[in-house]
Amino acid sequence: MQNRAKPGPDTRPPRQNAAYLDIETSYQGKITVVGIHFPGQGTRQLVGDEISAMSVLEVLQPAGVIKTYNGDRFDLPVIKQRLGLDVKALFPHEDIMYACWRQHLKGGLKAVERQLGLVRETEGVDGMEAMALWSKWQDHQDRRSLDLLLKYNREDVELLVIVEERLQVRQAQQGQGKF
Repeated sequence: MQNRAKPGPDTRPPRQNAAYLDIETSYQGKITVVGIHFPGQGTRQLVGDEISAMSVLEVLQPAGVIKTYNGDRFDLPVIKQRLGLDVKALFPHEDIMYACWRQHLKGGLKAVERQLGLVRETEGVDGMEAMALWSKWQDHQDRRSLDLLLKYNREDVELLVIVEERLQVRQAQQGQGKF
């Protein structure tokens, strides 16, 4: 029988250098913000004219996997249509929404967060409000609107990590293995 060293408290395997991605759009469907969060490394947000296929690829380059909520149906198709960038052809992708569904957590990301007991600082802001915030920034250079939009997008990507962690805990408690 071999003696195995017990792992320390933070020796979990890395999350394949996961990048959590979320976009915001304007009323016209233009991508206004791309938020990309690497746990332990921080969040990068591309805004307005900074957004291009090249800039998104540059930020995503170190990712081993891209994780989204409803990205299969919204974020990634919009990126492909608007930027000509097929993220799914370049990176493995996991849409956490489907793992939520398997655990009977339905609704948009904010509804799932509430069901998991998470609270947002930007409570009440949704996709429509995000479009209005962008419009206020564009039309009136309202810096508070842009700051709130960026905070909202940052919460989307950073709370997605916690949603995933809570799903894993729930799954382990139910004895179902990997989600």
